[in-house]
Amino acid sequence: MTWKKLADFILKNRLAVLVVVILGCLFMGYHASKVRITFNGGKVLPVTDSAYIRYNQFKKLFGQDATTMVMGFQSPKIFDKDVYNDWHKIANDIKATKGINGVISVGNVFDVVKDTIQHKYVLKPLSPALITTDKGADSVKQKFLSLPFYKGLVLSEDGRSTLMAISFDGKIINTPKRVPILKAILKAGQQFEQKHNIQVHYSGLPLIRTVAGDLIKNEFVLFLGLSLLITISILVLIFRSFYAVFFPVVVVLLGVTCSLGTLVLMHYEITILTGIMPSLVVIIGIPNSIFILNKYYYEYNHTGNKMQALHTTIAKAGVTTFVANITTAIGFGVLCFTNSELLVQFGMVASASVMVTFILSIILVPIIFSYLPNPKERQSKIKDRPVIQGLLNKLDYVVHNHRKAIYGVTVVLILVCIFGITLINVNSYVVDDLPKSNNTVKDLRFFEANFKGVLPLEVSIDTKRKNGVMNNAVIRKVERLEKLISSKPEFSRSLSLTQGLKFLTQSFYGGNPNYYRLPSGLEQGFILSYAGNSGKSNDMLKTYLDSNRQYTRVTFEMVDIGSKKMNIVLKDLQPGIDSIFNPKKYHVELTGSSIIFIKGANYMVKNLYESLALAILLIAGVMWVLFRGIKMIAISLLPNLIPLVITAGLMGFFGIPLKPSSILIFSIAMGISSDQTIYFITRYRQELRSTNKSISAIVSDTIRETGISMIYIAIILFFGFGVFAASTFGGTQAIGILISITLFVSMISNLTLLPAFLLSMEKRTAKSESRKSQ
Repeated sequence: MTWKKLADFILKNRLAVLVVVILGCLFMGYHASKVRITFNGGKVLPVTDSAYIRYNQFKKLFGQDATTMVMGFQSPKIFDKDVYNDWHKIANDIKATKGINGVISVGNVFDVVKDTIQHKYVLKPLSPALITTDKGADSVKQKFLSLPFYKGLVLSEDGRSTLMAISFDGKIINTPKRVPILKAILKAGQQFEQKHNIQVHYSGLPLIRTVAGDLIKNEFVLFLGLSLLITISILVLIFRSFYAVFFPVVVVLLGVTCSLGTLVLMHYEITILTGIMPSLVVIIGIPNSIFILNKYYYEYNHTGNKMQALHTTIAKAGVTTFVANITTAIGFGVLCFTNSELLVQFGMVASASVMVTFILSIILVPIIFSYLPNPKERQSKIKDRPVIQGLLNKLDYVVHNHRKAIYGVTVVLILVCIFGITLINVNSYVVDDLPKSNNTVKDLRFFEANFKGVLPLEVSIDTKRKNGVMNNAVIRKVERLEKLISSKPEFSRSLSLTQGLKFLTQSFYGGNPNYYRLPSGLEQGFILSYAGNSGKSNDMLKTYLDSNRQYTRVTFEMVDIGSKKMNIVLKDLQPGIDSIFNPKKYHVELTGSSIIFIKGANYMVKNLYESLALAILLIAGVMWVLFRGIKMIAISLLPNLIPLVITAGLMGFFGIPLKPSSILIFSIAMGISSDQTIYFITRYRQELRSTNKSISAIVSDTIRETGISMIYIAIILFFGFGVFAASTFGGTQAIGILISITLFVSMISNLTLLPAFLLSMEKRTAKSESRKSQ
């Protein structure tokens, strides 16, 4: 009765309703114009997670990490006069740029010199001016090689590669202001490359995130265009009418506008996930119009009365599409329960957008078509097209005559795919979603090969007492810890308080490299007394100490080896760390952006399993409200769970790893594929209540009527999600390809397995009644 009243209200007040909807869309459009691309990596771990809390504590003590970009090259000419001078000049120019905190390279490193008169250390540039002779270049090289502090830091262990580390101001690193600076750095590198014919490589999280942001921006437009092209093409094939193509597209574009407006109103930005929202709205929104228009043309063909047909369409198709959209929204909405900001944003905006687009469809399509001419015969005879009818007749024949074969094939597929599931690899990489051919990925491999990576790993050591770090025994423990971690091939050499003390000890003894070591207990007092008077040179130590000298940090760079291997490495390290620093007396925390990424990947995979379970539970609840009875819930869920099993099996067989982006597929696909079940069973139960036909006849009628919409919608969903295969992001590609496959299999399952279940239920009921009568 409620839907009939809604139909009365919409059609009787259609002009007023239309004006209100247009004003609402204009309001959302105004906000949508303010949408912007994110400039940070997105918060994956929930803010209540202990690792995330400790990471923020670390940043308060020592400042923002992941602010360093690197550029480097490999050449035997590193210390040639012209190459060295140009590299030196680039470093100085970048250092003078507003927004850059510091630059370190072979061209502008400092030596620490002891001033015995002033009783302090003085920082002296290794090369205060440009080199004018080859002899001067050789002298600088020898000086540099006598400073072990820089070995493996800006010059590789083999001396054939060098890098320049550029530290951004933490205040601008996650803002658009970093983009022009990055462009200027890349331009300087390109000029150097062209002049000397030496390939320059670039990496670091600031650059990786900027490259990802640019790709998101480009794909945002690409996918919206492709999804519109696909849906328009399919609408033309289905309806062969300008009105039935143009106005559904207008409706989904209004849905896209509202989606982006929602994003801005919630104070969110476009991320790798929310960036695909406009395309999702088009792909998921168009089926609403197809189902509504098919119902409208079907009713008009029976009544010949346009307004009556539209009224019936709202009343009957409204409830079906409403419930179908609810299950789709559930598939996205369950992501809100992960507490991961990245997924919560995507889940909230996606679920809201699905429902808003449904509301626009059920209101605007009937209102618009009420003002348009009556449907032509070719539109109202859509269901009679020979190709579709032939296909549906074959499906009906198979369901009625080959149920055992359907069950047998399904069981075999499930068993094979269960084996495939055992082959799935759970793994995530920091640059996982960037294309392997991308220069950023190639350049990262250069730094991994020559400097053991550029991804930051921070070790925070809490001595739990004031001045505890400066105890000589603690300093020795820190050195042992550094050696333990650096011994792993995944980690670079360290930067730390101990390395600074070694540098100062070398300086204390006249720069002799043999004295690059930790000071003894007696030496430490003298060396630190010099450091206390040294102004800027004292910063070398302050960078690695908090104000109370209770905490110290040790900084490493690491290779992007993936979450699976890194989890093993971190687990192997822990006993060694505990043996050096007794957990009862000290707290040692491995942290930093890279660790947060690894923990975030672990967290997302774990919680997305729970999200899928929650989606299934909630959808089962919707099925219970609609259909009642355990049997009907099982019948409605199984045709949609089996495609998920098949997809998971394919992931195992084709080596597609399970990671945060790919596991999203299952809860989303579960929500969308359930729509097909709802379309079928709703039509089936309406017929069951209003006629005296047998279940067998009703199943046949439902296949022939609802099957048309199900096939058309499945085609749009298959090709619509298929456009994401054109993405440069591996995760987006996986979402597109795997959801397309899942939804296609789901359509087949809902047009074969689902009616087969219903017929088997009829047979069992008939046997039961026969026994009772005997």
